[in-house]
Amino acid sequence: MLDRVAEALVAATGRPPILIANAPEASAWLPGLAVYPDAVPGQGSVGGILTAVEAAGTVLCVAWDMPFVATGLLGELAALLAEADAALPESDSRRGLEPLCAAYGPACGPAIRAALARNDRRAVAFHEAVKVARLARERVLQYGDPGVLFFNVNTPDDLVRAEAIWRARGSSPS
Repeated sequence: MLDRVAEALVAATGRPPILIANAPEASAWLPGLAVYPDAVPGQGSVGGILTAVEAAGTVLCVAWDMPFVATGLLGELAALLAEADAALPESDSRRGLEPLCAAYGPACGPAIRAALARNDRRAVAFHEAVKVARLARERVLQYGDPGVLFFNVNTPDDLVRAEAIWRARGSSPS
């Protein structure tokens, strides 16, 4: 899965991605990636976003267990940062947005730190303090079903489902 996400990020940016992970063995997961532990430990996903922004400035963030993200979608999110501090795709999720498949600029770092100081660890808690661009669901649909594009593999059952999706797609990374 990490290989697939890394390939999509390289195709979208032309640069090697960085990996935000706290596991001591993370540097062996995909040799050659720069690995950063959370800048502020114990903050969940928003801590990972903070670390990425502080390490790289402008970033495309994709959860490493989101194997079906589309390269074209990532490119559109990155382009939206020309006019915004954060760019997120709309989806069918409970939030209506996908903060773990998004683009973030440097202004997000201080905004995230302020949210954490308020004890707000939601991955969207800092949005009121930055300019957010939304990639309309209609545009997202051009890359596929949001339920597949943003599918996270969190359990053994999710892995079985992901493998079935991968087989059904003919292993096509589109």
